[in-house]
Amino acid sequence: MNFEFRAIYWRDMVKFFRYKSMLFSSLIQPVMWLAFFGLAMSESFDQLTALIPPIDGVQIVDYLSYMGAGIISMNVLFSSLFGGTVLMFDKQFSLLRETLASPVSRVNIILGVGLSGVTKAYIQTSIIIVFGKLLGMDFFMGYTLTETLIAIAGIFLFVGLFTLGFLFLSGSIAITIEKPEGMQSILTLLSMPIFFVSNALYPIDAFPAFLKFLSMFNPLTLLANGIRYFALGDNFSVIGNHYVYTTMDIGMSFLGLLFFALSMLAVSLWRFNKVDI
Repeated sequence: MNFEFRAIYWRDMVKFFRYKSMLFSSLIQPVMWLAFFGLAMSESFDQLTALIPPIDGVQIVDYLSYMGAGIISMNVLFSSLFGGTVLMFDKQFSLLRETLASPVSRVNIILGVGLSGVTKAYIQTSIIIVFGKLLGMDFFMGYTLTETLIAIAGIFLFVGLFTLGFLFLSGSIAITIEKPEGMQSILTLLSMPIFFVSNALYPIDAFPAFLKFLSMFNPLTLLANGIRYFALGDNFSVIGNHYVYTTMDIGMSFLGLLFFALSMLAVSLWRFNKVDI
């Protein structure tokens, strides 16, 4: 079995742990979002929730728990979308030319970068879950140990697919654009609508019909749905909004993320085969 991608994967992970500033910022940023923005907003929304009559037989979830899934989704989005910049700098310093000239196939280069990004996303997701539980997030409330482990595996599966899709997209842009400033502009332009036209931090029920339609196909919405299903359950209420997730709903979200990841892999392979360093 060919494991050529391990060299690319290992190089990226060594870089991640060696540069302490990058490591610290990537790990502390989601915690700060959860600690400051999460606690501040949860107090406001929980006061609003107290004024809304509860739905009989439906668990009420506080906004911090609802937003915790969104913080995971948001963190994974930005880390994966900007993760392809490593290829941009490799191209600028001629490291990518040497890598392409080596016996390592181009698909293994893509997989190595993608899997290193997935590993970082898993580390960051684990930190958010642990820290969120310490803050009082209701993740896995009432779950047995087995159910908790299954839920965590489900969350990681969704996070992994989402991360791969956006890393492949980011890598395709990185080897196409010549200047870092140009890539920065494109990624910022992409991240804003993806983030705001989603249910990461707030329900989409009040969206205009057009934005609600777009949100249904937004990979970030599909990821947030999967995380909430595994972490909060299939039937709960937040700020008066009733959420019911069926197995088919989550299956469709999974298939949507799988299709997105495979499509972006095809695009990145096409771009790498066209690139001339």
